[in-house]
Amino acid sequence: MAKKRPQTQAKRPQPTDGARADGDVPVVGGREPCPCGSGRRYKACHGRAAAHAVTELVQRPFEGLPGECDWVALRELVPAATVELKLREELPEGVPSVTLATVLPMAWPALRRDDGSILLGLQNDTASGDISRDLADTLQRALTAEPGTPVQGRRPPADGPRLQDLLDPEGPFEPVVHSGFEFWVPDAENTTPEVAASLERANAAAIPTVRLTGVDAAYWCQTPEKNHLRWVMPHPEERLLDALARLHAAGGSSLGEGTRLVGSFRAHGLTVPVWDLPSDMGAEDVEKPAAEFAERLSTALATDAPLTADERRARGGLTNRQVTLS
Repeated sequence: MAKKRPQTQAKRPQPTDGARADGDVPVVGGREPCPCGSGRRYKACHGRAAAHAVTELVQRPFEGLPGECDWVALRELVPAATVELKLREELPEGVPSVTLATVLPMAWPALRRDDGSILLGLQNDTASGDISRDLADTLQRALTAEPGTPVQGRRPPADGPRLQDLLDPEGPFEPVVHSGFEFWVPDAENTTPEVAASLERANAAAIPTVRLTGVDAAYWCQTPEKNHLRWVMPHPEERLLDALARLHAAGGSSLGEGTRLVGSFRAHGLTVPVWDLPSDMGAEDVEKPAAEFAERLSTALATDAPLTADERRARGGLTNRQVTLS
């Protein structure tokens, strides 16, 4: 899915000396004179700045959105899930709803259904370094697309809106995890052969996944060898690793007998600890241990004392097993 990229903060292009502000410089062909009047070609002037702005990676693209941790989980961990989205503005006439979906058939970025409702895909490749800007651009185009048509991907304008500009900051973000992708086809009898084939392939590849109810952004999943708990956490990475090390050194990092904290990974600026679970430990069995762990973690996060030698060794082990997804 997401590949490792350099982690830098996206910047908007700045005007050259004596040039007009970027908002006043129209986009032209790369070999044409830049409309700012600099005398240089567009690609060597404002075009270069605009291209640079949309290729730099935004480290936390979902920061500031309700449910940031769940946005990360749905982008990287969860095969099949949907979330009803609430926009800042009223939906246009003929658009009854906007729904975020982990994946859409044929890897479409978005789909305007026959009834006018919109499905917005989250796990697609993006054309810029800011997933939030890509998704916002796709969503805006879906709002005006013809019913019954998919929306194709493109590189968004460097100064285009982000999801943080379009979504209601007070709106709920409540993921619904599905066992398969039947939500793609409300009318299965009338679906196209291509979509039916895509549905069959997606269902065959989906790993059983459940979102825990007692803690935020923790997802149990089942694999042939063992089960896992992957928990997206909002805490600053260094402080979280210190807290996990304290718990690990004290024997308090597991979720019960036969479970083990095996490491963590970074995804979109957040840290995701991962536990191995016995194959007979279901999602309901891990609810209570996860809630108890959350209390222990809260106490450890509040501790400012220097790490002991054992805790430093535990932290080194956790750090050595950490990888970056995005």
